[in-house]
Amino acid sequence: MSIIRLIGVPLDLGQNRRGVDMGPSAVRIANLGPRLAALGHQVQNLGNLEMPDRDSVAITSSAIDFLPAITEVCARLAKHTAAAVREGCLPLVLGGDHSLAAGSAAGVSTAFAERGERIGLIWLDAHGDMNTPETSPSGNVHGMPVAHLLGHGDPGLAGIARPGPAVRAENVAIVGARDLDPGERANAKRFGVRVFTMREIDERGLRAVMVDALTIAGDGTAGFHLSTDADWIDPSEAPGVGTPVRGGATFREAHLAMEMIADSRKMVSMDLVEINPVLDDHNHTAELCVHLVTSALGLRIL
Repeated sequence: MSIIRLIGVPLDLGQNRRGVDMGPSAVRIANLGPRLAALGHQVQNLGNLEMPDRDSVAITSSAIDFLPAITEVCARLAKHTAAAVREGCLPLVLGGDHSLAAGSAAGVSTAFAERGERIGLIWLDAHGDMNTPETSPSGNVHGMPVAHLLGHGDPGLAGIARPGPAVRAENVAIVGARDLDPGERANAKRFGVRVFTMREIDERGLRAVMVDALTIAGDGTAGFHLSTDADWIDPSEAPGVGTPVRGGATFREAHLAMEMIADSRKMVSMDLVEINPVLDDHNHTAELCVHLVTSALGLRIL
């Protein structure tokens, strides 16, 4: 069993739907800590990191104006995830919007690099999150963390891992994508990232896709960081998200992915992001995501 360190990051600067800052509280209300403890894990609850108030951060004409504040949050978060790894813990980061992953995975990468090792990345998401400030049509930073973890885009956000980049493209697998901006499509090819779309899951099945994703993320690495956006699940199952896209993973597909991740024993850190209780139905999405996290951390049917 693991020592799991819960780190809340109620960040809402990376997107334009209010309420995602309440995601960490929604997940805790859904009894994440006790459910992990019931599996035999030791749970350390770090609480929530202090966040800048969205209404007090200066913004002029574009969402990209939040980038400096987001970079500062990600740099602080990276220190916490790096410390968790150094101290033998598995950091489980509760968001907040997905821009935080530019910090969480960077910190984990830094700690493993100190041992002469590198990490892979499995990204469960309806979106590719491979925009840079130059390619993003909205300027929303939650659509940019993968690009920055690969060393592209803004030098400050891309330079948190030491040494950089945080991950290599050959060790990154994006699973469940079904809504990519034109610039992201071009970037996916330019970066060399393997993107498993929902069409591929439809054609090949989730199990075959996850076998490939786990192989990619584990090839030559000490393990992988798992970043899970609640919107990778179909909105009929997970309505409490800011950017829902029809046609996502089913309840059982989502659990199978997590169960295979648990079986691999290669997950070294995890994000759970983009749960928005304001848009949810009686905390249903947070409850579902807590079940998924327990599957990823060893809950078995038999």
